[in-house]
Amino acid sequence: MLSLGQTAFELGLICSLTVLALFLSYSMLNVCDLSTDGCFTLGAVVGASVAISGHPFLAIPASMLAGMLSGFTTALLQTKAGIDSLLAGIIVNTGLYSINIGIMHGSSLLNMNRTDTIFTLFKSQFPSLSSYMILLIALISVILVVLFLIFFLSTKLGLAIRATGNNPSMVKSSSINPVFTTIVGLCIANMFTGLSGCLLAQSQKFVDINIGQGMVTIALASLLIGRTLCNHGSIFKRSFACVCGAIIFRLVYTIALRFNMPAFMLKLVSSIIVILAIAIPYLKSQWPHIQRKIQYKRGM
Repeated sequence: MLSLGQTAFELGLICSLTVLALFLSYSMLNVCDLSTDGCFTLGAVVGASVAISGHPFLAIPASMLAGMLSGFTTALLQTKAGIDSLLAGIIVNTGLYSINIGIMHGSSLLNMNRTDTIFTLFKSQFPSLSSYMILLIALISVILVVLFLIFFLSTKLGLAIRATGNNPSMVKSSSINPVFTTIVGLCIANMFTGLSGCLLAQSQKFVDINIGQGMVTIALASLLIGRTLCNHGSIFKRSFACVCGAIIFRLVYTIALRFNMPAFMLKLVSSIIVILAIAIPYLKSQWPHIQRKIQYKRGM
């Protein structure tokens, strides 16, 4: 049970990078980016390919750059081609499937069992911490990304991105270019998604073409769980809530697996978590009105 809990924390921290990406694009920029699945796989595929070529550390910036290019393409379709944000994400996600297969040289699986990764290299340097190395590296990555978000969103450009998400019309009247802020925001968000995919690939030592399938649902569910924990406050509090949401989501997955739930049922679990995360805050706000209706009917 302890190992399952540790695995849940490790996966939760790694996937929380994608949740933080969605936090930037969805919560801050008000853009629902549906290219997350393909971008996550792109980061994993690029990271694995570079690691297999003998450069596990170079795989990290390479996967982040690949994610940035994915975000740039999505943003360009939205802002320059006049394509709806949802449709633009779907188009990029579809195109990335072929690109990912191409990077994998036509294969649907990359095996990294004989490949050095950042995790195996650090394990060899710190053997006493080998059982916690994935957890430590994932935690350090999350801390760095959260610190970057706190710093970036407090700059002029970061404030402009937040303003673009809140009120695009006001941004235009304030001589801020919403096209530029959207492109920058999506590039940074997808950069985090690519990093998340790279870390997952190197920790699992393999990449399947479907490694990112359903990641947008998982990230959205985790984000909504985080919003129920803290919907207002500083960027640090909201980012920390997103990370907690990702860990809680993975713990729920772990509990479901402990009850021997079939693997095909986990997608249904994700959907139920999303429904609860959206419905509970709404029902909570509507509860006084529901109570008044019940009392009125009883009085009749």
